[in-house]
Amino acid sequence: MQQTSSNVVWQQGDIERKDREKLLGQKGALLWFTGLSGSGKSTIANAVEKKLHGLGRLTVILDGDNIRHGINGDLGFSAEDRKENIRRIGEVSRLFVDTGVITLACFISPFREDRERVRSRMPEDFIEVYIDCPLTVCEGRDPKSLYRKARSGQIKEFTGISSPYEAPENPEIILRTDKQSLEECVDAVLKVLANRGILQK
Repeated sequence: MQQTSSNVVWQQGDIERKDREKLLGQKGALLWFTGLSGSGKSTIANAVEKKLHGLGRLTVILDGDNIRHGINGDLGFSAEDRKENIRRIGEVSRLFVDTGVITLACFISPFREDRERVRSRMPEDFIEVYIDCPLTVCEGRDPKSLYRKARSGQIKEFTGISSPYEAPENPEIILRTDKQSLEECVDAVLKVLANRGILQK
């Protein structure tokens, strides 16, 4: 689906990333939350953003469902469309990070290859947050009744049921929402950001 042209040239502006980051007093970064539906990706990202906002940091959340209402509204859930979905989000995330924004992307993103492709575009900025939660727990929560629909055959190719999820091999952060509290998860994320100097003023 991606198309390139030899007539397209990157336009470089006079204001660079370091200038924007100096203005904001923070470094841009991409927190990529991945895990099964119902694992707690959006819940944790929202709590992290609230904490960062309280610290005076500029953030943005890119949520899977929200993105499919707009920029990716033309995509379905075939293997090709899922790949394109993550590719587009990766490029949008890169633009935000280049602006100095701490970007929180919440996507099941079940395939390791797709996540690694995003990482390869911004290796120094990509922080993979794996929400490692057992399928039985996620299915028990089922906040959107998606598992019930998948089990009844209403949803085809549903991750964890009829489509695989490839867990990260070396994520920067692993969170166990079946064992850790929300506060503990948020603290773990903030600790990594602090250690990387992303929160420096």
